[in-house]
Amino acid sequence: MPIQVNGSPAGGAHLGLIPWTPDPVAIQLGPIPIAWYGIGYALGLAAAYLVMTREARRRGLDVRVVDNGIIVVTVAGLVGGRIYHVIDQWDYYSDHLTAIVTPPYRGLGVLGGIITATLALAVLLRRWQQSFWAWADVVAPGAFLMQAFARWGNFFNQELYGPPTGLPWGVAIDCEHRVAQWPCSTHPEATTGFAPLFLYESISGVLGAITLLVIARRWGGRLRSGELFLVWLIWYAVVRIALESLRVNVWTTGGVPTATLVAGALGLGALGVLVGRRLAARG
Repeated sequence: MPIQVNGSPAGGAHLGLIPWTPDPVAIQLGPIPIAWYGIGYALGLAAAYLVMTREARRRGLDVRVVDNGIIVVTVAGLVGGRIYHVIDQWDYYSDHLTAIVTPPYRGLGVLGGIITATLALAVLLRRWQQSFWAWADVVAPGAFLMQAFARWGNFFNQELYGPPTGLPWGVAIDCEHRVAQWPCSTHPEATTGFAPLFLYESISGVLGAITLLVIARRWGGRLRSGELFLVWLIWYAVVRIALESLRVNVWTTGGVPTATLVAGALGLGALGVLVGRRLAARG
């Protein structure tokens, strides 16, 4: 077996490399580029809608709430995600202000989207006199699927990758999209694969959706309203913190990745609410 250096075999082809580097634009309609990133979100939204409407019917809830609210909540999530990303990449956007709002969009911060989408959902449901917790459980598996589809936009944009790897599913990243730590001069494009963190998060989303749907059907009678939603937040926080530890050149606060701090706060907050509600029910 050849010796590996920084994940690449010395003097030979990479042991694990998917060599294709994709074009982020799927279709060019005149001056308007249709990006794979947007297609991924559209497919994720469609999958989430199907799951949420089915769950709403199964629980005896009014499906019209999904129809009337999904666009508002989605737009709120996109706005929050965009704001989070722009703050993260302010060194670039401070010199390219128009790029904040003009296509092609090259990034959304999921954590920002979770916060603003949840706030929008709470406001709408309060206005419509619906139970937030009941509907949050409906949204949770759909949110997992949305994440699973949307993360493939990161593949086409050649982002959200980790360190060089010799695993068979390592993805190629061209020189233009490399972080400073792994330039093509030391990690040749033709022989270096990188850990596909977007893929791991996508798989996590599929597994999370399946898990929540199975729990809801087998043990739903033992759960309090809103607990599936809290499990989703905790699950996402744990996965995000784990993957964030593999990234470099990320937005930090006090030397700690900001995403780790935000995800940790969301996860711990959700855990605290989950435990607190359980203890209150026993008391």
